[in-house]
Amino acid sequence: MTLKNIFFSFLILFFTSGINAQKVSVQKKSLVGNGIAEFIPTGFDKNLTPSLILAQEPVQIGELPGSWKLIPEFIVKEGKAGASLKLTGNISLYGGGEVTGPLLRNGQSIKLWNTDTGAYSVEGGKRLYQSHPWVMGVRDNGTAFGILFDSSWKAELHTNSDEIVFNTEGALFRIYIIDRQSPQEVLMGLAELTGTIKLPARWTLGYHQCRFSYATEQRVREIADTFRTKNIPCDVIWMDIDYMDEYRIFTFDKNQFPNPKKLNKDLHDKGFRAVYMVDPGVKFDENYSVYQSGSKNDIWVKNPDGTDYHGKVWPGYCTFPDFTMPRTRNWWAGLYKDFLATGIDGVWNDMNEPAIFDGDLPENQRLGTMPYDTPHRGGDNLPEGPHLLYHNAYGRLMVEASYKGILNANPDKRPFLLTRANILGGQRYAATWTGDNYASMEHLKLSVPMSITLGLSGQPFNGPDIGGFLGNTSGDLWANWLGFGAFMPFARGHACNGTNNKEPWAYGEAIEKTSKIALERRYRLLPYLYTVFHNTSVTGLPVMCPAFFADTKDPDLRNEEQIFLVGENLLVIPAFANKPTLPSGIWEDISLVDGDTNDAYQAKLKIKGGSIIPVGKIIQNTGENSFDPLTLIICLDEKGKAEGKLYLDDGDGWDYKKDDYSLLTFVAEKQGNDVLIKISDKKGKRNFEKDLNKITAEVIINGKKYKGNGTSKGVIKVRIK
Repeated sequence: MTLKNIFFSFLILFFTSGINAQKVSVQKKSLVGNGIAEFIPTGFDKNLTPSLILAQEPVQIGELPGSWKLIPEFIVKEGKAGASLKLTGNISLYGGGEVTGPLLRNGQSIKLWNTDTGAYSVEGGKRLYQSHPWVMGVRDNGTAFGILFDSSWKAELHTNSDEIVFNTEGALFRIYIIDRQSPQEVLMGLAELTGTIKLPARWTLGYHQCRFSYATEQRVREIADTFRTKNIPCDVIWMDIDYMDEYRIFTFDKNQFPNPKKLNKDLHDKGFRAVYMVDPGVKFDENYSVYQSGSKNDIWVKNPDGTDYHGKVWPGYCTFPDFTMPRTRNWWAGLYKDFLATGIDGVWNDMNEPAIFDGDLPENQRLGTMPYDTPHRGGDNLPEGPHLLYHNAYGRLMVEASYKGILNANPDKRPFLLTRANILGGQRYAATWTGDNYASMEHLKLSVPMSITLGLSGQPFNGPDIGGFLGNTSGDLWANWLGFGAFMPFARGHACNGTNNKEPWAYGEAIEKTSKIALERRYRLLPYLYTVFHNTSVTGLPVMCPAFFADTKDPDLRNEEQIFLVGENLLVIPAFANKPTLPSGIWEDISLVDGDTNDAYQAKLKIKGGSIIPVGKIIQNTGENSFDPLTLIICLDEKGKAEGKLYLDDGDGWDYKKDDYSLLTFVAEKQGNDVLIKISDKKGKRNFEKDLNKITAEVIINGKKYKGNGTSKGVIKVRIK
């Protein structure tokens, strides 16, 4: 009997044993970090439930204190493992990753089974493209806890007000519980377990324009030229699957994209970057080099009988890399060298749930993916296992391999990778978007709690398809969406094949003007946004935060889901927001672009009292100089003081890891009729004065703006009388 057959025989035995529900004792409970506990049930076997979530295996640092109150209960029923945790008191629950529905997750349930679900139509959106088995609870006093279920098995998560229940269709798993003084500290604990995003290149924070598809080189050039002719800021043009030769990945259509290297160079010359899609399905074609190479290396997913698994996707019947095998990941990474040599800047991994077109099968056989018993061969620290175990991690393993390939091909640049499917922990390799949404006000409003929740679940670099992917988009809907979407972490306009054009100028002069204002506001905020992303890459805190982060003890903010914070100091109130609950304290309105406060589509922006937000000038792309001048927007607190930070580096590459960066702390203090602003602290070895020649300060008090000018070399004085 082969090792594979032994494994599946054991698996069948496990699943069919213990028909009645049986409680499972905790074999080991220990501290593995400050306020982080690990619970391992009796009978846990990492060969049945390997961790595909943790950044590394935690090391025990101490015994669990007797005062620890959060203790999970494990159970096995009909061979399937689950766990529950009783809650006491008034707890506000959040998390679950990519979910539809309210920000406040009390009384909600989701299915953790990555699914291609256009317009979020599958089960009302309770089963989407990613799996985040994670819940965060916030108590009345503002202290918080988080629960991480370290399992990739197909599962359901129920977040009831008095109990959290996690039921899988697989083997026993470990649980990690973080208990700290604030939700922010809990999220930092989650990052300690699962890792943070890498600091992205600055260009990735610009505006991105995409369509399924810009089908020819000529159309791509037209789009790029129109942005520049109309002076509408944009950094990235995206190529969907129609650039390929009959949807064969890592190829180009010789008629429609005859010279991708020249196209990409021309885009670069105009200040654009180019991102191209790569799906996991490899066309079953014996004359196709990628298929030939994969077959030679024996890396395809197999059927239980040992033959290659075939499933339909865009090219027709495809084979699929078994990313659980190290040699597959190495092979896949190697495919990027020649591909990126054409000047491609970033990669988009789509359809990687993996999605299978099985509509020609009888309805009771349609899974939309590989059959549950499809075997994966594993290797190194990953055991053999069925698709039921590895499905939710397929996209995560794919982007790990893609990230490695992009980095190997361009070692002096920071990889940019976007993925549709992932599991918690995969943020270490790829950003994400919220999948194939719909052009409607419902989905517009839904995008805010969805993106906030992803940030509260370890994935801060995310955003929706602005304007809606599926369905036609009206000018009114587009302008409403871009008016606040311009401030989300990932800002990309996208459109499905067969829908109307969805570029900023596609709706007439009035909407073009409002679109330009929205994007100019984002580009002015790039110095602040890049600083927030730097902090996120270090701490794991979200970029886009819920309003209750402004005051974690305020019960009225706990379910506010129409507005959001960018970092700590900028409050975004979308135009659609209807009587939102605002944080208490000092919050002053700010204006970034002429006419932005009079445009009905623009989100209202407010700066927090006691803070300083650095902003740049209007630029057309991130290759231009934002800092001529740098403007410090200042809002004093009750004591007449304010503080803020600015992070500077080359915007790409790795020199910042050699201390070639500057992290500046600006402070402001009211003294009589003047506000004095200076740099109080500096970290890093970068000569920041070469970046900051001029500084303009704007102090906002009771709606009035007072200005002063200076440089980074001395104190800037602003007269406020």
